[in-house]
Amino acid sequence: MKKEKMSPELKNIIRILLVEDSPLSCKVITDILNANPNFIVACRTHNGKEAVEVVPKIKPDIIIMSINIPSPNDFDSIQSIMSKNPTPILVISSPFSKDAKSNVFKAISYGALDVIEKGQTETPANDIFKKELISKVVLLSKIKVIRHIMPQIPAPQQGIDYTKDSCRNAANRIVAIVSSTGGPAALLEILKNIPKNFPCAIVIVQHIASGFVEGLIEWLKERCLITIKTAENSETILPGTAYIAPCDLQMRVDERQIRLIHDSANNNDFQPSGDVLLESVARNYKKEAIGVILTGMGRDGAAGMKLVKDMGGLTIAQDEKSCVVYGMPKAAIDEGAIDKILPIEKICEEIVKSI
Repeated sequence: MKKEKMSPELKNIIRILLVEDSPLSCKVITDILNANPNFIVACRTHNGKEAVEVVPKIKPDIIIMSINIPSPNDFDSIQSIMSKNPTPILVISSPFSKDAKSNVFKAISYGALDVIEKGQTETPANDIFKKELISKVVLLSKIKVIRHIMPQIPAPQQGIDYTKDSCRNAANRIVAIVSSTGGPAALLEILKNIPKNFPCAIVIVQHIASGFVEGLIEWLKERCLITIKTAENSETILPGTAYIAPCDLQMRVDERQIRLIHDSANNNDFQPSGDVLLESVARNYKKEAIGVILTGMGRDGAAGMKLVKDMGGLTIAQDEKSCVVYGMPKAAIDEGAIDKILPIEKICEEIVKSI
């Protein structure tokens, strides 16, 4: 490991611990970060075990960890850091292998906050990677993470009897969920408790780095009873299925079908956008819609949740205490768009009993 000297006048600078075993990638990432006057790479380590040792000594504002080929103790190291010296962790990984995708969401389940695609980090001119890296460091370094103890995930519910008369029209209902930073863990908390015979469909927009949606879906499928899949254009929406929007496309629902389009006009900051999905759900399902907005930065979803509420649907926001980032739920609450504010562990219960 290598520690960098730091003068007293830099005490307000964002201090970064970089965990990277590739010397070339380490140099490229360090050069990108140190070129920004607001950052300093305070320490570099080769693996998670070394990181555990230095975190209490240097107290970084954020940890950037590469986990393409993690050592056996890297996940235990993430858990150790988050339980003893909780620090925001940004994962850098390649989305091109199944193992790498699985490792990303395993790291998130142990407490990491977000992921960006490693891509061509060996190419200093990679402006897309550079811009995203800087943006994520600024955002995540401000998050006050809490102690994270790896939970024992209980077996999913086997189901509720939805054959009763009051649920016969449930197939005409829909649940729409929007989430961003911290969203994968929040989605799991909801979806793992949805019964297998859930009588309506769930449509989801999760802001995540391009290339990682399939990994997210595989991670969720291993832990949930309902069908979880990537949404496909023109497919019919079926009950007991969660459809997650693919990267770089807008997802709408129209006449009980999924519609995917590329927003070439760039009318939205996000693609997929929570507002685009929620507004289509509101117009097509009206009072039969349930809108849910979870942890995330910014305002995406606030306008869509307002329309769901205005059209008679039920709207639910994750509460501040259980959010990694309270931006999106707060924006919707401030908009007057929310009927119920709940901790993440209560949201599934509310959805199920509202059907």
